[in-house]
Amino acid sequence: IHSCQPCFGPHLRRYVFFCDKGYQDTDTVISSVTTKVKGIALTNTSDLGLRIWDAADYVIPAQVASRREEEESSFFVLTNLIITPNQTQSCCAENPGPRSSCSTDQDCEKGLVNKHKTGMQTGRCIQFSASEKTCEVLAWCPLEKEANPPDPPLLAEAEKFTVLIKNGIHYPKFHFRKRNILPHVNSSYLSQCVFNRTTDPDCPIFRLGDIASEAGEDFQTMAVHGGVMGVQIRWDCDLDWPESWCVPTYTFRRLDNKDLKNNVTTGYNFRFAKYYKNERGQESRTLFKGYGIRFDIKVFGTGRKSSALPILLNLGASLGLLGTVSINLENVYKVLKLCGKNISIIFQKYFYIMKYKYISFLFNTNSVTECCI
Repeated sequence: IHSCQPCFGPHLRRYVFFCDKGYQDTDTVISSVTTKVKGIALTNTSDLGLRIWDAADYVIPAQVASRREEEESSFFVLTNLIITPNQTQSCCAENPGPRSSCSTDQDCEKGLVNKHKTGMQTGRCIQFSASEKTCEVLAWCPLEKEANPPDPPLLAEAEKFTVLIKNGIHYPKFHFRKRNILPHVNSSYLSQCVFNRTTDPDCPIFRLGDIASEAGEDFQTMAVHGGVMGVQIRWDCDLDWPESWCVPTYTFRRLDNKDLKNNVTTGYNFRFAKYYKNERGQESRTLFKGYGIRFDIKVFGTGRKSSALPILLNLGASLGLLGTVSINLENVYKVLKLCGKNISIIFQKYFYIMKYKYISFLFNTNSVTECCI
């Protein structure tokens, strides 16, 4: 039995120290991310007329979430709109519904506020259309239009927008810092490059349409109702090798639920308004129901570097494991001997099972078999 240990030892050490890199200490990446979106879109609608949209219009800071503990940050790009212009604080007919449709004033409750509606009822039943009456409400009038978002999306040109992602990482245990704008990347290159896995894998500027296509999505379809995209930046660096070998890898995928069988509340939308006052001090606003794509950037990775401490710990653990293997085999041998069976045959069967089901991933099984059987 003890003759197995010289066979197990070299293979166990080879696995622990080389396959599992047990000679290296590890550290988790700490990261910071900033983004800058660029691009111009032209729209022509009955509500807004001919209009140019730049980054100040379609990048909505209020929708940007930053979760420091998860090393995640976001940016949001507006892709579609339902616009309700020239709203003022006044009274108007509520949109038809279970609590708002009426025939007489008695059907309306003065002071009633329905969380699913947009104002407070005045107690009057008024004409909503030529054929229908609804309860009057005090609200921002005219009320928001109940309609599906435009298809194709209003800001279809958002597919051509680009985003510069600046990412700096730090492995504090190893006093190592780096960023995704690599040393050979200069201002001239940045002014004309766009990320491409084949031709420009080091470019930190990404076309939004390319992000969607790499995730297996059609940008124009996604832009109608909005959604959430994930940009994953992985830094797995072996710091025993030159620093130039430590580079990020980028992957993309859609994060929100796209269930074709259940399309209720799919996409990503929110409301915001722009307020105005006329010369008489009367306030008005334009209400926007905005649809768009939120891009969540997730940075993760592990740094590795040779260290004396993990070498000593793993060496001690492997020696302990060798002792355990020897004890277990001796116990099996004693049990079989007490049973009075053909020890040689039964032991070979036992070791065959152990070899292929439990320890084959650790050892070179051919050399172990030759030594022990």
